[in-house]
Amino acid sequence: MSLSNIMGLLGGLALFLYGMQMMSNGLEQTARNQMRDILKKITSNRITGVLTGALITAVIQSSSATTVMVVGFVNSGIMNLEQATWIIMGANIGTTITGQLIALDVGAIAPLFAFIGVAAVVFQKNEKLKHVGEILAGLGVLFIGMNMMSSAMKPLANEPQFVNMLTKVENPIVGILMGMVFTAIIQSSSASVGILQALAASGVIGLDSAAFILFGQNIGTCITALLASIGTTTNAKRTTLIHIIFNVFGTIVFTILCLITPLISIMQHITPASVPSQIANLHTLFNIVTTLLLLPIGSFLPKAASLILRDRKDEARTKNGMFVKYLLDPKNVHTETTMISVICIEGIRNELSRMTAMAKENVHDSFDVFEHCDEEKFKEVESREEYVDFLNKEISSYITNAITHEATKAGSQIFNSFYTVTSNIERISDHAVNIAGYYKMIHEKNIIFSDNANLEIAEIKDTCDQTMDMLLEKPENIVKWHENVTCMEQKIDDMTEHFRNNMYERIQDGKCSDEGSILFSEMLTDFERIGDHALNISNEILKITMKEIV
Repeated sequence: MSLSNIMGLLGGLALFLYGMQMMSNGLEQTARNQMRDILKKITSNRITGVLTGALITAVIQSSSATTVMVVGFVNSGIMNLEQATWIIMGANIGTTITGQLIALDVGAIAPLFAFIGVAAVVFQKNEKLKHVGEILAGLGVLFIGMNMMSSAMKPLANEPQFVNMLTKVENPIVGILMGMVFTAIIQSSSASVGILQALAASGVIGLDSAAFILFGQNIGTCITALLASIGTTTNAKRTTLIHIIFNVFGTIVFTILCLITPLISIMQHITPASVPSQIANLHTLFNIVTTLLLLPIGSFLPKAASLILRDRKDEARTKNGMFVKYLLDPKNVHTETTMISVICIEGIRNELSRMTAMAKENVHDSFDVFEHCDEEKFKEVESREEYVDFLNKEISSYITNAITHEATKAGSQIFNSFYTVTSNIERISDHAVNIAGYYKMIHEKNIIFSDNANLEIAEIKDTCDQTMDMLLEKPENIVKWHENVTCMEQKIDDMTEHFRNNMYERIQDGKCSDEGSILFSEMLTDFERIGDHALNISNEILKITMKEIV
């Protein structure tokens, strides 16, 4: 090969990979919320699960993206291992669509796709149309790169040394290893299969050699999910293991079939004039047949994964002896697929829910400390508050890291709202500690409240509990829920004003000491602030939901 051929090969490879990334990003951004909702609502029905996984992967053009999503959902407890198994099976079928598109050989009109797409990206202000343009531009660039690679590799067909090297690929082990390593490096089976098709289109390699490379590529694609599972729960790691088992099983089965049956000859006979089509068809057959073989026993795959990867006693990441579920490791935010933000959002949402539950517990216990001067319970409240502070710091840091990699305006706004939510939850817990801390002054100065004041304190406690219960709801109607929280906040404001006026009357009647009135007034301030922060949280959650619907 001449220098110009080498440059053409590298340039074509760059365009091919960039085009594939553009197309995937555009598809993901167009359908990201729908993908999340479909995956979250998926049932344990194996057929529905497989079809869903296939559909999603066909749309976003990346089995790696789907699998990484599934790992994240299993990690956060949204999906169980059996559901993940069906999605992974479907994802392996859906990923073959890319190869079939390449085999159609629409390279002649690829520049037109690229032109229309780039024009939409540059001149359109509508964000959705920009994403559609990104899809078209990516598709066009992908085929242009494909043609460049095919043209650059044609001279290799006449190179004896290269031809001799390819004859060794007919050794199944060598071919499988080559496919594994190459796909692991570029972290995309769709891209590596496309490059294999480009090599075949130039006449350099036939299906007899490409078949084993293809099988290895299916194993190599597991590397992305494997990287995504680092630092996650054992269950999330088992999801990756199921993905590996699926592809290794398929590789063993099809390697044996190719060696003892005329499978390769049959595939060549179906489309004798097009080796890229032969590769695409074999790839599709590989994943469909493997799925059909494993589908009846698919329920045993999670059990097998659980036997291989046992639960670890040190599974939890702890602080002050309390359990912390892992958020998705921030380093995985750098994954090439923007669909990773969906996992980030779900992880943050789950952690904020746990944080809110802790703040609720602190609010409830703070009144018990106040009423009974319970020093031991006060220490529990303080310890829990330290943990809430820790979560606030960790989640805020995680959001800061994630938002720098968010590709859309809507996604950035969602992360900003989460940032506000975590701050307000932390402030609620602070006010709970304030209320609990008043017991010291009560104990030191032997303060006694009137019966009316005690009744009002009990009402404040009940209202705080109701407010925190509202924040932990998972409402079907977000607008109605927001209205309820708003009404509750107004109720708190009205109660605060009413109870403060009652306190002034008790002071005038000599029924309330100076110290007691100061403490009661401080508690009313904390009470009102809890209502304010609850309203702030509901405002942000409403914004998040509206952004996700759009």
